Amino acid sequence: MPDEMPLCILLLGASGVFGSRLAERLAPEPGIALTLAGRRRESLVMVRDRIGGGAIRILDRDWIEARDLAGYDLVIDAAGPFQNSGTKLVEAALEAGIDYVDLADGREWVVGFAERFDQRARLAGVRLVTGASSIPALSHAVLDELTAGWQRIDTIRIGIFPGNRAPRGLSVVEAILSYAGKPFRVFRNGEWRDDWGWGRLHRTDAGPAGKRWASACDTPEQDLLVNRYKPSASAEFFAGMELSILHVGLWLLSLPVRGGWIRSLRPWSKPLLTVARWLLPFGTDKGAMLVEATGIDGEGKPVAANWRLNADGNRGPYVPVLAAVALARRWRDGGTLEAGARACTEIIELEEFDQDFGALGIATQTAFTAPQGTRRP
Repeated sequence: MPDEMPLCILLLGASGVFGSRLAERLAPEPGIALTLAGRRRESLVMVRDRIGGGAIRILDRDWIEARDLAGYDLVIDAAGPFQNSGTKLVEAALEAGIDYVDLADGREWVVGFAERFDQRARLAGVRLVTGASSIPALSHAVLDELTAGWQRIDTIRIGIFPGNRAPRGLSVVEAILSYAGKPFRVFRNGEWRDDWGWGRLHRTDAGPAGKRWASACDTPEQDLLVNRYKPSASAEFFAGMELSILHVGLWLLSLPVRGGWIRSLRPWSKPLLTVARWLLPFGTDKGAMLVEATGIDGEGKPVAANWRLNADGNRGPYVPVLAAVALARRWRDGGTLEAGARACTEIIELEEFDQDFGALGIATQTAFTAPQGTRRP
């Protein structure tokens, strides 16, 4: 780690649910000089006071210019939502010649990121990374560990299940409502099929977090998992809310969108967020993430792998920011990453998350078994 100059990071969306937690994790890191940025000074001051200091700047990512990035080494966008995200901040980073990381989970944005920006990033000599979050950064790091040496992957299933008492922000609600009831492609039964946002309602076992509702979500994972891991049968992503009134209620609200009676639920983001906040005292503070895969292992035997993350005490909202923390450490320590634009896959290894899992008291466990209906010799 260089002794002379710290890594100067500009964090956009620093007062949000995820941005504030990212600031909290980055602030004590040696060799990093953090600037908190966002649209509202009062909110930024609250975060600064909580983390024990840091510079503040009032900036809007949709109106940012290259000159606003002068003097920084890295800009991290934690503002969201990234569905239908604009390119203003990326354009500014390219023009300013500084590196860029975001926590995006918008399908079109993440999947098309490299094609859209890679050539220009290479010419500018900068590194642009999208999706430095639970998906695809953490999920792919887990899958790399689970399926190392396998001859074939058949199915992949990923699920995220926050506790009801976890804080929630407007950008998260807007992201979910942007696809609820709308059609999207999913790889199932060996082929691409049409599905519906927040459809396929079912219950799933989230381990210590208990049984949870789950619904299909439109995320970049569907494309990235198929392109990278080449599953023979399926690659699916689900998410769920703990309270039935919220999860099943959103499923019911999505039906008019599915039927074509209304275009989108996104205009109702603020009132629905208000309802969700009314219900915050109910449920638990236990969140979970599941990554499951089946296939043929290196010895030619059927295998099922299961990884579970459990976070109680409202530690779940830290998980989506840990990939960005790992990347910031890479930048600070001079880790190599070629210039260009890419999704955050094949960059971070699972062991790089362990330091923060341990510090936060987040538990994970891994199990390997024979798939249901088969017997291992």
